[in-house]
Amino acid sequence: MASSVFSHVLVPTDGSQASVMAAQLAVDLLRGGGRLTLLYVVDRAVLNELRRFGERSEAELESELQEHGRRYLEMLRRHAEEAGVEVRTAMLEGDPFEEIVALAREIDADLIAMGHVGQRGTRRVLLGSVTQRVLDFAHCPVLVVKHAAPQPSDPEPR
Repeated sequence: MASSVFSHVLVPTDGSQASVMAAQLAVDLLRGGGRLTLLYVVDRAVLNELRRFGERSEAELESELQEHGRRYLEMLRRHAEEAGVEVRTAMLEGDPFEEIVALAREIDADLIAMGHVGQRGTRRVLLGSVTQRVLDFAHCPVLVVKHAAPQPSDPEPR
């Protein structure tokens, strides 16, 4: 097999379909060799908002978010291993864009492949886009995978 142009790809995942598609694309890119690091970030801002408006404790909420992350990391890890790609996983806590950019530097990733989940309205204005911030601050190229809108199915032949 031919080797990949990229030797170490970081894929942050939030469980969205776009981030799963980014991981699948990274696996395809690395089939000829290279390493894949999968990352899930427990977003402190989300944790604080859930705690503020819910009746569960911070520990319960954090545990739930970590379990959510573990499930996605495990699913994506298995997929990469089945394809013969060397893979490791990481779970961090903090501001997602900061953690993504910092880990990419730490592991010397030569590509970040990530999904884009569109935000609209006030949330986008106030918080900005994680993807946009990663694009602005990453030391390496960033491949953004958008989840395609469902296409109307073709009529069945009669």
